[in-house]
Amino acid sequence: MHALIVHCHPELESFNRALTEVAGATLREQGFSVDVSDLYNQDFDPCERAEHYVNRDDSAVFSPLREQRHASETNTLPEDVQREIARLKRADLVLFQFPIWWHGQPAILKGWFDRVFVNGSLYTSAMRYDRGYFRCRRAVCSVTTGAPEFAFGPGSRGGDIERILWSTHYSLHYMGFDVLPPFVAFGIQGHGYTYLDDEENDRHLNVIRETWKERLKTLDRDKALRFLGWGDWDQDGRSKTGKPGRLTERSFRV
Repeated sequence: MHALIVHCHPELESFNRALTEVAGATLREQGFSVDVSDLYNQDFDPCERAEHYVNRDDSAVFSPLREQRHASETNTLPEDVQREIARLKRADLVLFQFPIWWHGQPAILKGWFDRVFVNGSLYTSAMRYDRGYFRCRRAVCSVTTGAPEFAFGPGSRGGDIERILWSTHYSLHYMGFDVLPPFVAFGIQGHGYTYLDDEENDRHLNVIRETWKERLKTLDRDKALRFLGWGDWDQDGRSKTGKPGRLTERSFRV
């Protein structure tokens, strides 16, 4: 079994880095080979742009989806995108490690989705959702928040963590992944924003490390989040039963 960790934090001493290191060591202990795609350290360009494409299909107007498809067909995708796709294709499990910033994923990770999930190669109009390229492979998000757990939930000041992660989870479902419930490390203190004294904070971080380690040992027991698929929609793409295209129940909590 092979795992890919997509790591998204600019600070080498961050707690996100610590969680990535815990994940790598624990997965290797479980028999996985592990690769890490460190987006900031690799200086990954998150902006899709015409300059990435040396063999344009249309030199007059830049259409990202058209150029992605053409570059896939002519084997001229940008080198950094080819590298990331090769890593993805080897992986049975993909783990995304990132902080929640402004109620969503960091821009560099959104840009990774924009550029690496390539039209015509990794998805088409027919190869999506439960018919996606990565079907039968698993993906899981491990995220950190600055505010403590009680600040998150429906109506809470930090926002509903399920809704915050919705677009990331749904994009992974779109690509065919079995999306596992996330791991959420609440209350990771930053400079100027503290809820615990140093001793309490050290204990808090140690508990999170151990909890993450134990969770990784039991991923095989996780039930994937429930999303609608092709069989649930009519010919116009609407739900046949009226159920929303989201989780049918709140199905995760740290």
